[in-house]
Amino acid sequence: MDPLEDVLSLLDTRSYLSDGLIAGGTWAVDFEPPGAGVKFNAVRRGHCLLEVEGLDAPVELAEGDCYLLTRPRKFRLLSDPAAVPKPAHPLFAAAADGWARTGTGDDVELIGGGFSFGTRARTLLLDNLPPVVHVPAATPQAATVRWAVDRIDTERRTHRLAAGLVTEHLAVIMLIEILRLHLDRDPASVTGWLAGLTDPVVASALREIHTHPERPWTVATLAGAAAVSRSTLAARFRTAVGRGPLDYLTTWRIELAANRLRRTDAPVAVIARDVGYGSESALNVAFKRTMNLTPAAYRRAN
Repeated sequence: MDPLEDVLSLLDTRSYLSDGLIAGGTWAVDFEPPGAGVKFNAVRRGHCLLEVEGLDAPVELAEGDCYLLTRPRKFRLLSDPAAVPKPAHPLFAAAADGWARTGTGDDVELIGGGFSFGTRARTLLLDNLPPVVHVPAATPQAATVRWAVDRIDTERRTHRLAAGLVTEHLAVIMLIEILRLHLDRDPASVTGWLAGLTDPVVASALREIHTHPERPWTVATLAGAAAVSRSTLAARFRTAVGRGPLDYLTTWRIELAANRLRRTDAPVAVIARDVGYGSESALNVAFKRTMNLTPAAYRRAN
């Protein structure tokens, strides 16, 4: 099992598109925090600046660039730091034909949307990413991202049959490609299991854990699967992921159990066996230690 695919599937990833933005002249638009998911924008024409709360410097956006916002922070799109900002909500409430407008003219055009996830997204994915992931158009490997953005733009302009479903799938493709590019380009800026994917030894152990979480793994058996010594695996895993391999295994088993508790009516004893615990009581102890709730209480709350 591919760990990235595994986590995204577990998070019940969904995408949505918002109205586009056309701007010209001197302008600035203030946006409220985008919520619990991820916001994205792509510059279809022109150039502008992106300012995000908590970042020291603005991000320069050129035609063909796109970015992800992974934290619920206020942000601003603008042409000039001296521009007087307008709040985004009235502009988008008055949008016509799928486009909000500000300033004078149409020098800049952006399309955007976002991704929503299940309840554990911040712990499993978003906290492991920097607040802004910027993909410049000049990045050679960004061709697939640009292709997805082009197709999204075409679908929303032409209103063909099932355009909404097509754009949702394209947006998820775009998210995966951006994560791939970011891991290749700037692995030092990610943490947790995502960082582990950039180390071939750690990635091998992660794949084993995700493919067979029910197996009675030890550091020795995981090291054997990765073809390294126990000490090498333990050291590299902790350096990359920030925890030991068995600690990560426990966390992943609990995530799988929580997912089953939310989505199915399977007995706790069956879930315990499927995720690698020998008894319901063993899962109860591990689950409460991690989630601060027993499995039964967690199921009732979700």
